[in-house]
Amino acid sequence: MEPKFRSIQEKKFAGKRLTVSFIQNRTPELWRAFMPRRREIADAVGSELYSIEIYPTGFFDRFDPSADYEKWAAVEVNDPSNIPDGLETMTSPAGLYAVFIHRGPASEAERTYRHIFETWLPASGFILDDRPHFAVMDDKYSNDSPESEEEIWVPVAERNESLTQT
Repeated sequence: MEPKFRSIQEKKFAGKRLTVSFIQNRTPELWRAFMPRRREIADAVGSELYSIEIYPTGFFDRFDPSADYEKWAAVEVNDPSNIPDGLETMTSPAGLYAVFIHRGPASEAERTYRHIFETWLPASGFILDDRPHFAVMDDKYSNDSPESEEEIWVPVAERNESLTQT
């Protein structure tokens, strides 16, 4: 499973967020709160849904499944200044992403993530960059269907480039 690489400009999002951990996974609660409200966002870009994770610096260096991180259920927007009450906005900086396709039920995504972080990343010429991670769900996404597909966007930087910046 090899990624495609995409360099993107800054992205703006509107949605809901929760503090979660791998042990205390509140993802269903987050999406139940967001989905009834997503149509209220008039300035959405496209129809894709974004599951966004914002990990504290060094999160994967000293991985602890009980450590907290921020998780978002969101849509991309052009202008975050006119968002309905009760929803929040966030901006993701520009940068390079390795984009993987997870095929199959969402409940089996762990195998794709394990491949990315345990096999692909250590053998690649890249390191994790300190920017949000995304799962992008479009019309091919169908939750727990074996036919479901979603894109997993992992922020990366070239290993040599990061060493010259320190």
